[in-house]
Amino acid sequence: MKRLLLAGAAILSAATAASAADLRARPYTKGPAPAVVSPAYNWSGFYIGAMGGYGWETDAGSGGFGGGTIGYNWQFPGSQFVFGIEVDAAGASIKDSVTEDLGGGLLVTSETKINSFGSVTGRAGFALDAALLYAKGGYAWANNKASISAIGQTFSDNQTHTGFTIGGGLEYMFTPNWSAKGEYMYTSLGGETYNLGGIPLDSGNFDFHTIKVGVNYHFR
Repeated sequence: MKRLLLAGAAILSAATAASAADLRARPYTKGPAPAVVSPAYNWSGFYIGAMGGYGWETDAGSGGFGGGTIGYNWQFPGSQFVFGIEVDAAGASIKDSVTEDLGGGLLVTSETKINSFGSVTGRAGFALDAALLYAKGGYAWANNKASISAIGQTFSDNQTHTGFTIGGGLEYMFTPNWSAKGEYMYTSLGGETYNLGGIPLDSGNFDFHTIKVGVNYHFR
């Protein structure tokens, strides 16, 4: 029995050693590295476009506008964040007119009209392949005309107001070079002094809102 136990122990020891040798000899295979997924679209580069829409002042006045845009985007490879700078300008007809009866049949009509406006803004967005959600803000200006008419006489003056604008939108790349966008912007401008018939009148600050749509061509 003792010999049988010793023989069995020897056989078990030999089998264990052989199994360990097999384990040591088994080659180690490294798993594949995780794939880095890059966005299918890259928004980097210059672009130029056309835009138009509808605007309204906070207190009163509304109308349409149309113009153009030029800008540049930066998007680093493998990143979904997009940064850029954009310049736009538009001709406009955002106006308000009020007629008052001062008594004795004296009617006085006053009118304000935003003839043109524009901005220089920075953009920051998040790209979901062909779609870009973005916010923008920066410097804004607008040329405004004020006039007053009574007893067959009209006095008017033009002034350029400056201030800031902020907003955001959605842009979609429907071909490799063309995109369409929808955008809302809020603009706040400082006051200016108008000379109406030799009488200086302070306009005070004024604000207006715009909703625009547009198309951009991207240079590749």
